[in-house]
Amino acid sequence: MTTSFKINLRRGMQVTGKWKHNRYRVERLLGEGANGKVYLVQRDKSWYAMKVGADAVDLQSEINVLQALAKQGGQSGGQSAAKEPFLIDVDDLLGPDGREYSFYIMRYVRGVTLSDYLSQNGAEWFPLVGLNLLNKLALLHKKGWVFGDLKVENVLVADYGYVELVDYGGVTATGKGIRQFTEIYDRGYWNAGSRSADAKYDLFSFAVLCLQLLEPKRLQQLSAGLPQNRSIEELLQVARESETLRPVSGWMQRALTGDFWDAAQGAEAWRLLLHRKDTRRRKSETPGWLKGLAALSAVLLGISIFWLFRSGL
Repeated sequence: MTTSFKINLRRGMQVTGKWKHNRYRVERLLGEGANGKVYLVQRDKSWYAMKVGADAVDLQSEINVLQALAKQGGQSGGQSAAKEPFLIDVDDLLGPDGREYSFYIMRYVRGVTLSDYLSQNGAEWFPLVGLNLLNKLALLHKKGWVFGDLKVENVLVADYGYVELVDYGGVTATGKGIRQFTEIYDRGYWNAGSRSADAKYDLFSFAVLCLQLLEPKRLQQLSAGLPQNRSIEELLQVARESETLRPVSGWMQRALTGDFWDAAQGAEAWRLLLHRKDTRRRKSETPGWLKGLAALSAVLLGISIFWLFRSGL
């Protein structure tokens, strides 16, 4: 995989597809990684995200995954998925350096990263956003795919805690080797299992994501240790000692040890946290985010009704 990707598309630049001749105006860079850059672009007054690949073969593999998902009924399964496909266009462009680059156009997801959303709206949104993320993963697992590169940067959150996964470069068919991953979220990195694609791999990453969101310093300290000393027990110790994560430490243990079969089972267990007796012994012992789960459940119901009316159902 190419890691030195130097293409730079400036704001206001017009990009024209070589084969389909669709024109896009570049607005700004949204993000970049080892296998490409993602730009916010505009066409016919609509906004899209354009991913330009560092390696044509690698990008085509990602496109194949997106096309397969589209044939299976869409990636997100959310309210907007029925109205607009995730994958919009695929073509090549001529870069400022005179070289040709492959790109694809996807639906632009308006939102902020998971960490920014919690910072702006409060940690009490964590249970609802987490539940929505698990449900999103469950849709992929049901179709025979694993997201693979689950991390804070690849989760965008919009109004009312609506979640969208972005950057499908790590999406892998169940049973194959994970195509792309980030070390700190990786099961193999923590000496906890293989890098074979299964639903449990995503759930392990989700548990680490919880630590990254709510105990980032402790997690960073663990990752700086000797590779042979990394273990699930170290991660669980952080969860148990964290006032915020202690109520879900049991859930995290199941996720880290592969006890959940898939994200659907994990999501159901997450939802049941609301009814745990040991979290309701004394009002003062209950963390704010857990107390907010009941209220947010009502919000979620209201949002569902809102979207039903909006869709004309």
